[in-house]
Amino acid sequence: MKKRMYRVFVLTAIMAVTGSAACAQQNVVKPAIADRDLVILVAEVTGNAVFYPVDIEGTRLEVLAVRAPDGTIRTAFNTCQVCYGSGRGFYKQQGTVLVCQNCGNRFRMSQVEVRSGGCNPVPIFKDYKTVTDTTITISRDFLREAKSMFARWRRG
Repeated sequence: MKKRMYRVFVLTAIMAVTGSAACAQQNVVKPAIADRDLVILVAEVTGNAVFYPVDIEGTRLEVLAVRAPDGTIRTAFNTCQVCYGSGRGFYKQQGTVLVCQNCGNRFRMSQVEVRSGGCNPVPIFKDYKTVTDTTITISRDFLREAKSMFARWRRG
């Protein structure tokens, strides 16, 4: 009985320090790609945002993808439409929301790629990506057009 209670205590302590298993999956940043189309595998997109860094002509951009509560996959640039010029207008997931690291505004996953304008993640609408059953492709040319939003960006 004492061993069992000890294991429960240790497990609880570990979870308190490191967070739950779901939290461990948050803020996953994939390996960077350079100067090519970004291809996101549908199978790796879950309710926790996944961040995809892309280097385009020497500028680092980042795209986030998340499966919203309604099951749809949403994509956006990982920069705030208002705060991008600060260099800190990027998002990190905290629990079930995305939080701008500059202004602190919080956004539910269901708002990604739906809300536009104001202090929101910059949406990547369906006209700017190719979606199949297995992949989402965002063209290098479209990514190149977005470079200016990331000129001062510094993810920390």
